[in-house]
Amino acid sequence: MRTMAGVELRKRSEVKPDLVLIGAVAALSALGLVMIFSATAPRLGAAGESRSSELVSQAVFVVLGVFVLIAASAISDRTWQSLAPMIYGIALILLLVVISPVGVVRQGAQRWISLGIIDLQPSEVAKPAVVMALALLLAPIEENRMRWFRVAKAVALAAIPAGLVFFQPDLGTALVFGFVTVVMLFVGGTSFRQIALVIVGAAIALVMALELGVLHDYQVNRLVGFLNTDEHSLSLNYNQNQSQIAIGSGGLFGQGLFGGTQTNLAFVPSQSTDFIFTALAEQLGFVGGALVLGLFAVMIWRMLLIANFARDRFAQLTAAGIAAMFAFHVFVNVGMTVGILPVTGIPLPFLSAGGSFYMSMMLAVGVVNSIWMRRVRPGQRPFTG
Repeated sequence: MRTMAGVELRKRSEVKPDLVLIGAVAALSALGLVMIFSATAPRLGAAGESRSSELVSQAVFVVLGVFVLIAASAISDRTWQSLAPMIYGIALILLLVVISPVGVVRQGAQRWISLGIIDLQPSEVAKPAVVMALALLLAPIEENRMRWFRVAKAVALAAIPAGLVFFQPDLGTALVFGFVTVVMLFVGGTSFRQIALVIVGAAIALVMALELGVLHDYQVNRLVGFLNTDEHSLSLNYNQNQSQIAIGSGGLFGQGLFGGTQTNLAFVPSQSTDFIFTALAEQLGFVGGALVLGLFAVMIWRMLLIANFARDRFAQLTAAGIAAMFAFHVFVNVGMTVGILPVTGIPLPFLSAGGSFYMSMMLAVGVVNSIWMRRVRPGQRPFTG
C-alpha cells in the first residue's frame, strides 16, 4: 500500500475534475443569467436603458469566473496551504483599505474599492481566505485534543475580518464568518462544550452591539420588524412582505419569464441581487425553486463528500469550511425571502448579480475541486487525522 508521500505523482488520466460539482455550479450560473435578465430587462427598458445591460455585465463575470475556477483547480491543495497566510494577510489589508477614505460608499455602506473599470469587494476575498487560514490553524490538532488557546486563536483569526466587515457595515457577511468558524471548529475536533461557549460568547457580543447602539438604524429596524411582524408589517417588513407575495403568486409552475408582476413592476426590491430567489420563485414557481435548492443540495453534498476523501487535514477542513459557507448563504438568503429569517443582505451564490461575489464563489469551488483531483484513491492510505 502506498503512503501519502508516494501519491504526488499521478497518471494524467487520474487527475479529473468533479463533474457533478462543476455541473451543478454551471447549471446554477446559467439559471442565474436567465433570471437576472428576466428580473431586470423590463425595468431597464422602461427607464430607457439597454434591457440587457445587467445580463451582459454578469456574463462577463461568469466568463472570468470560469478562468478563476480552472486556475484554482490547477493549483495543488498543498500549494493553497502554503499560500493561506499570504492570502489571509492580503484580505486583511484590503479590508483596512476599504474602510479608509479610499473606500467607495454606496447606499450608506463602504464596501468597495474602485479599480477603474471594476469595483472590488474585499469582504468577498476574505471569505475563502478565512476558511483556508482556519484550516491551516486547526489542521495539526488531533481529534478531541483541541486546547482552549487554539480555540481562542481560531476565534480571533475570524473575528478580526468579521469586525472589519461589520463596521462597513455588513452584518450578513460577518455572520458568515461566525458560522464557518463554528463548523470548522467542530470538524477540527473541538468539544461540544467549547463550541457552546463560543456561541454564547458570540451571542453576548451581538446583544452588546444592540445595547451600545453599534448596529445602524436600518439593521435594528430589520430585526425589530422581523420580531414584531404584525405591528410593523406595512413599514419595516415591506421588503419581506412583497417577497412573500411574489413567491406565493408563483404557484406550482410560476408566471413565466418576464411575467412576474411583483418582480417586473419593481414591488420587490433588489430583484437581481438579494431577492433573486423571489424573482425565480415567482416566475418559475415551486418547481423552479425546488430545482435550484436541489442543485445547491447536490453541490454541498459533493463538497462534504470531497472533504471525506481529502488526503490530509488541511484539505478536509478547507472543503468542509467552504461547504459550510455555501450552506449558510443558501439557508439565510432563501430563509430571508420566505420570511423565516430577518433580512441580512446575503446574496445567493451563482444566481445573485455581483462580480466580486461570483468570482469569490468560483474560487472557492476551484479550491474544493483541486482537493478532489488530489484526493485519496482506492488502495491508498488516507490520512489518520
